Amino acid sequence: MFAALGDATRLTLLARLGRGERLSIAQLSAGERVTRQAITKHLRVLEAARIVRCARLGRESLFELDPKPIEELRKYLERVSLEWADALLRLKAFVED
Repeated sequence: MFAALGDATRLTLLARLGRGERLSIAQLSAGERVTRQAITKHLRVLEAARIVRCARLGRESLFELDPKPIEELRKYLERVSLEWADALLRLKAFVED
């Protein structure tokens, strides 16, 4: 998931999908400097990371954000952050004694 989120184009796509709409590749590539093919590759990376879902409507693929994996990642990072904060406090107390 970190690799999927580590690209500016993918973050832009997620921001657009974060508005709650299902968007086609054509809609997502409108106004972007990258090709539809590049957008499609980025969307497949996000889909593989389970951050977006794809639904077919006729011949068109519509993509939508699945916020659940990002929320799970946020909770994990929060927990790790608290563990590190506690460990650093213990280290500080040990060093200062």
